[in-house]
Amino acid sequence: MKKPLMRIPYTGPLPPATIIPRYANTPAGARHALTRFLSAPKESQALASSSPGHDSKKTVILTGAGISVASGLADYRGTGGTYTLNRTYRPIYYNEFITNHEARKRYWARSFLGWTNLNRARPNAGHIAVKELGCMGFISNVITQNVDSFHSAAHPELPTIELHGYLRALVCIHCHSQLPRSDFQTSLATLNPQWAAFLEEMLATGALDSENPAERRAKGLKSNPDGDVDVPDAPYTTFRYPACPTCLANPPTLADGTQGFVEVDSDGAWSSNSNAGVLKPAVVMFGESIAPDIKNAAEEAINNAGRVLVIGSSLATYSAWRLVKQAKERNMPIGILNLGGVRGEENFYAGLSPSNDGEMGVRCEEKADEILPMVVNALRGSQALATAEMQQAVNI
Repeated sequence: MKKPLMRIPYTGPLPPATIIPRYANTPAGARHALTRFLSAPKESQALASSSPGHDSKKTVILTGAGISVASGLADYRGTGGTYTLNRTYRPIYYNEFITNHEARKRYWARSFLGWTNLNRARPNAGHIAVKELGCMGFISNVITQNVDSFHSAAHPELPTIELHGYLRALVCIHCHSQLPRSDFQTSLATLNPQWAAFLEEMLATGALDSENPAERRAKGLKSNPDGDVDVPDAPYTTFRYPACPTCLANPPTLADGTQGFVEVDSDGAWSSNSNAGVLKPAVVMFGESIAPDIKNAAEEAINNAGRVLVIGSSLATYSAWRLVKQAKERNMPIGILNLGGVRGEENFYAGLSPSNDGEMGVRCEEKADEILPMVVNALRGSQALATAEMQQAVNI
């Protein structure tokens, strides 16, 4: 049996956080520790000797779903997260999506219902704070596991590596052309008028106003991350989705050298008689590999920075965990800002000096949208003070 190219998320129990430094168990303490972490001028000798040419003063940020919860999106492993409340939840796998017409119907029906919330959500104060930290010169790169594109929207000028792609675009698995997700939503509504009416009814009654799993469950829905709304016993097999317009106009040559063909019904819905023209979200699904250039860019971002700060991630996904492991192997200071346990965190802080005041490592449990703006203000105040002192010295 072929081993999956992308490992499934870690689902074991996560240990409770050990706050580092100990005083970082309050908002004021966490603000101070994070400020020290981001502004520390020193680095370990081991890091300096192993990575000549890196910028020891810059931090690479690694974010997960937790940073987007304040934008109204669903979490994975928080107290109200999908994996916490819905133990039977199973995301669709890449091979299942590309080979199974019925699985695609179910996927696109649930995505159709969940797209409105995802599309209207906006970056929150945590994302804006990351932008401010970048403008102030504390951040070199942002690496995100999220597929909501909030980082790109909040700070397009800050280099951002989207490990798992983004939901706001589709890509054809045969000709590789792309299509905006908003256009696809319009096509889905046209092909599925009864589903479109059902969606309008749910929006009108407020059934989709919250992505909190408990509130959704009370309304007869199952809420999953990434714009996935499951309606138990819904007739998913009736759902229709369009073919790739590029493949429909110019059938591609398939990977095995044979000629592809696309057949649609009278309304333009993809037919199972086709062997090409299948669109998928431009995200890395489970069982699908991350593109080599994205993987290399993320590794290079770690190698070129002086420290890494994890925000809103339990590192349950291997693609994120291995980057922090890489940082640990390079003796980089590691910071984690996350509500709840983080995979392997006890190893990331092993050997940390008891005298550490946050400059060589920090672990705190605060809401990113609340604590990060406080950190920005503290650092901005420090920069203003340093500028004033320098100006005074020049005048003397």
